Amino acid sequence: MATPRVSIQTADFDLGAEVSALRATDPGVGAVASFVGTVRDRNDGLGVSAMELEHYPGMTEKAIEAMIDEALRRFDIRAARVIHRVGPLAPLDQIVLVVVTSAHRGSAFQACEFLMDYLKTQAPFWKKEHTPQGARWVDARVSDDAALERWGIAAGNAGPAA
Repeated sequence: MATPRVSIQTADFDLGAEVSALRATDPGVGAVASFVGTVRDRNDGLGVSAMELEHYPGMTEKAIEAMIDEALRRFDIRAARVIHRVGPLAPLDQIVLVVVTSAHRGSAFQACEFLMDYLKTQAPFWKKEHTPQGARWVDARVSDDAALERWGIAAGNAGPAA
């Protein structure tokens, strides 16, 4: 059975196992680029003791599938895999994995960065941080919207800079 391109899950993931599975049957792969995002213990100057991630089941997977299709159209890549965790997470926990394979490194790097820029701004996730001052929902950042705009996609999710 083929590995799915998108997984939304509460369980942790293994970078090495995911990379091996993505490239296992494709001898044309000459490059693998990956990104792993983790929970930090600080954000916007406040300590973060925990984070909760929520999503809209079905809609989230469909949106990320469409994003991978767009990456396949834009870049000379062979495959992509996105895993995003939901539920309660603690500092040091892994949140997101993006892995891209291609024949050459340039395309793999570009597509990996494109997919992460999209995930940060367009994927339907909601993030709540727990700080000493209480829980707070996290808004998109203007810098994340700007990163997506360089790919020709206007996000407009972020509020004004504080």
